[in-house]
This record gives sequence, structure tokens and C-alpha cells, in this order.
Amino acid sequence: MEPFAPFIKSLALVPLTLLPIINPLSGAPVFIRTAGSNPVVVRRMARQVAINSWCILVASMLVGIYVLDFFGISLPIVRLGGGLLVASSGWRMLNDTGASAVQQAVADQPADLSKAEIMLRSFFPITFPLTTGPGAITAAIALGVHLPHTPVRYLLGASVAVLGVALTALVVYVVYRNSTRLLAMLGPIGTMVIMRLLAFILLCIGIEIMWAGWASLNQIG
Repeated sequence: MEPFAPFIKSLALVPLTLLPIINPLSGAPVFIRTAGSNPVVVRRMARQVAINSWCILVASMLVGIYVLDFFGISLPIVRLGGGLLVASSGWRMLNDTGASAVQQAVADQPADLSKAEIMLRSFFPITFPLTTGPGAITAAIALGVHLPHTPVRYLLGASVAVLGVALTALVVYVVYRNSTRLLAMLGPIGTMVIMRLLAFILLCIGIEIMWAGWASLNQIG
């Protein structure tokens, strides 16, 4: 079991980093309003959101660093800015007392959706910016930076990262697919407590990312 420990650690790192930022439970009420009560629509939209999220996160993880290099943006700056964005999202969630503009806009739309509407709304606003917003994309880029540079090790590390993103997308699918039952079991108070707890964790993650970026800038300076 010991030879597989680094593999398991790397595999677990991806969902443990991304899921508190994605926080699919906070998007569950919006998902329910968008998908409605039709089980077929709920299943199709949950599956499409999971696929969309996987594609965005994998692309960010494997290609994001090269995009940053093209624009001349250093990783410490990305960590500092991304950490600030993640921390501000957590702070906003901690102090949120009602539906956001995106949530309200979705709530006002009809729930009977065609296949084309499912494809469209599964991406905006459910996948982006609700599920895989700027914070999740920044975190995925930061994870991709730590991939090895030698071809064989890079291929192995990228495969583990892609599998970790698949686990993340699977959790998103399960939560959205069962969002009605999950929110019913938690109740309004339970949902509020869980969301506040996740918001605090998100705030701490943002501060940690900012601190790592600041420490790197000091080392460079």
C-alpha cells in the first residue's frame, strides 16, 4: 500500500481543494429552480453540468499555466489575486442573507426545458459562474502548476489530476441529481448551517492561497 501513497495523496488533493470552492450544495437551490421537478430533466441537466465542469477544470489545470505565460502573468500574482477572489466569495457567502442576482434571474424563468435549453442553461448560469467560477478555475490552474515537467512523470501526474477532477465532477453530479432530497433532509436551518460552514472553509482557503502567493513574491523580491 505504501508505494501507492503518493498516488492516493495526489488523487485526493484535487477534490479536497476544488470541492470547498465549488460548494455544489450552495448551488443546489438554483439548480432545482432551473431544472424543475421533472426527474428526466434533473438527471440530464445534472449530468451535463458535471461534464461541463470536468471540461473547464481539466482545461484550466492542463493549459491554464501556458495561457498565463503567454500574457506574462506570474503564478504568485495568480495565487494572490485568486486567493483574494476566493476569500471575498467566502466572505460574501458568510454575509449573504438572500438570493444573488443570478439566483433570482434563474428563479424567475420557467422550469419546463427542452433539450436545447438544458444544454444552454447547464452551462450558464449553472456551470459558470455558479459551479466552476473564477475561484475554482484559479485553484485548478494552481494545481496544474505543480505537475512534473518530465514527459513520463507529467503524463502520470496529469492522469491522476484528470481522475481527481472526475471525482470532483462526480460529487457535483450526485449533489445536483439528489438536490431536492438533500435540501429536504437538511431543512432550511441545516442548509444554512452547512452553507455557512462551507463559506468559512472557503474564506480560510482563500487566505491560505493569498499567503502562499505573498510568500512567493517575498522570496522572488
